[in-house]
Amino acid sequence: MARGTGKLTALAVQKAKNRGYLNDGGGLYLQISASGAKSWVLRYRVDGRLREMGLGSADLVALAEARNLALAARRQRHAGLDPIAERRAAKMKADGAVTFKQCALRYIESHRAGWQNPKHAAQWGSTLATYAFPVIGALPVAGVETEHVLKILTPIWSTKAETASRVRGRVEAILNYATVQRWREGANPGRWKGHLDHLLPKRSKVASVAHHAAMPFAEVPAFIADLRKESGVAAMALEYAILTAARTGEVIGANWDEIDLNLKVWTVPGLRMKAKREHRVPLLDRCIEILAQAAALLPEGEVGQRVVFPGQRRCKPLSNMAFLMLLRRMGRGDLTAHGFRSSFRDWAGECTTYPRELAEAALAHVVGDKAEQAYRRGDALEKRRGMMQAWASYCAGESGKVIALRASLP
Repeated sequence: MARGTGKLTALAVQKAKNRGYLNDGGGLYLQISASGAKSWVLRYRVDGRLREMGLGSADLVALAEARNLALAARRQRHAGLDPIAERRAAKMKADGAVTFKQCALRYIESHRAGWQNPKHAAQWGSTLATYAFPVIGALPVAGVETEHVLKILTPIWSTKAETASRVRGRVEAILNYATVQRWREGANPGRWKGHLDHLLPKRSKVASVAHHAAMPFAEVPAFIADLRKESGVAAMALEYAILTAARTGEVIGANWDEIDLNLKVWTVPGLRMKAKREHRVPLLDRCIEILAQAAALLPEGEVGQRVVFPGQRRCKPLSNMAFLMLLRRMGRGDLTAHGFRSSFRDWAGECTTYPRELAEAALAHVVGDKAEQAYRRGDALEKRRGMMQAWASYCAGESGKVIALRASLP
């Protein structure tokens, strides 16, 4: 028996009559009411708050059994759990309550149509299956408490800060969904402000922000030269992405009906843009050449009916991993395709006199407050065409001084 426990005897329990509590040690007490009724209670603290858990009547639960129940509860506390919450959750599970995993899967399915990228739903399922389901997947969603959320987050909060933050946000969203569905009540234990922010350090304190690996712009011309030696759709698509400063998803999801070769413009619909706003991209001569190479890969008469950069199946776009695998084959696994947007932005800021707003517009970034955005109706397409031509010339290794338009955006 643990030190400090076992203070009572069966005879003392039998003879006890005065109202109050008799301490057996380890938080276990014999409670005697004014009527003389006797019961076992276990006292412990959760987040500094005293909790009292009933273990049954002394007429039905003997001293030895009460000690075993108290020991089991203390082990749960040692594991970071709240015994009262665990007992309530076990009862709900026995009653057939909705589990956290069932609730999570329903949440994902109900929101799937609103997520423009199928990869988003897959990421939700993957992170929850890895970090949340093993801990609380089988637990009734009504029984999820702060201790459970901490048990999920604590092991990865300092080592995988970005992932942990996303898991927390997803758990919070699922629990909010459960509340609206009336599957649980009370405050959300996954909320950050005013709750978990008092229990976990800020992300900025445990891990620095990880930016996409970017190539210094001075190295881009040599990289483009090596890239043009590569064969395959992925190489064409990556060069197209670099020259247009577009995001990976925008490029691999491009369709021929978005391309106007007469006007030399690629119009990306708002549904495929991060900011949900239509974005026009000026197409330079090299981009037109790449599009011609891509069109040549399709059977005659099928251009306009398919994606611009198809994967192994001609009707399907390249995989999200295509650029990453290409960079690895080139021995540049230290880079990401997204990082070339940073290369472009650094080049525009350091090597040209083009206005900052013009470079931000090329990256499809939303600039200024709502009032400024309301007055800035145009997208400066033709002004951006000159800047993007200068970028294409730079990428091709063509020397010459960059001359920029000094006018601001309309």
